[in-house]
Amino acid sequence: MSNSELTPKWERFTLGERTARYMVYLVIIMSFLASLRTVEIIPEFLLDAPEQMADLFSRMWPMDFASYPTTIHGAMLDTLHIATLGTLLSLILAIPLALMNARNIVKSPWLNWIAKFFLVASRSVNSLVWALLFVAVFGPGVLAGVLAVALRSVGFVGKLFSEALEEVNMGSVEAIRATGASFTSVLIKAYWPQAKPAFFSILLFRWDINVRESAVLGLVGAGGIGVVLNNAMNLFQWPKVAMVLTTIFIVVLLIEYIVVQVRKRLM
Repeated sequence: MSNSELTPKWERFTLGERTARYMVYLVIIMSFLASLRTVEIIPEFLLDAPEQMADLFSRMWPMDFASYPTTIHGAMLDTLHIATLGTLLSLILAIPLALMNARNIVKSPWLNWIAKFFLVASRSVNSLVWALLFVAVFGPGVLAGVLAVALRSVGFVGKLFSEALEEVNMGSVEAIRATGASFTSVLIKAYWPQAKPAFFSILLFRWDINVRESAVLGLVGAGGIGVVLNNAMNLFQWPKVAMVLTTIFIVVLLIEYIVVQVRKRLM
């Protein structure tokens, strides 16, 4: 028997691992094909899409600059107010839930699960769905948008802040507890200094997201720039639609720049 036959053959994956990988590939391909059948794409519409897009863009130009000071500017300010008030309101609800969800602060599994339930429930419902519910309850307007943004943000802010609290160094926490400090003093002196950078980073990031989400809440009657966009589209005022979309794009870029600069100074 030759030496080459005695030398063990190295293989990156075992037979079972290769079979599992091929099964995963097969499932992905089958899921993709099943999704194509469910979507029911009409080939004629797909082939005609470039021509339709070119026609739409030609209708949008030149943009209706005159509509900005009369309708778009005020609606854009309403959108920023919705995002800001919704984010601040979410903090009032998210901070207690974050403390309850942090297992190194609250030792009760029942309270942990209750907090987790509300945090998951908040994240599982899209902001547009929340807006539809609040429009049905309070009627169309900014209030429905603020509440929709707030309830959508609670799960995001609460979950990430609770994770930041769980990652603090417990040495300083135990040192302050050993002095006989109260629960509130431990939170302020031990937990908060370590979790503060993460807290402001989460807050700014969520506000950035809420500005973008608030821009479309008006499509379901929850106030803001989305109302102007929806009305312009329904009336086929394509130059005004282009002006609205351009305004949203510019504001989002400015918000992104502001958030990045503020985070640099806080970190």
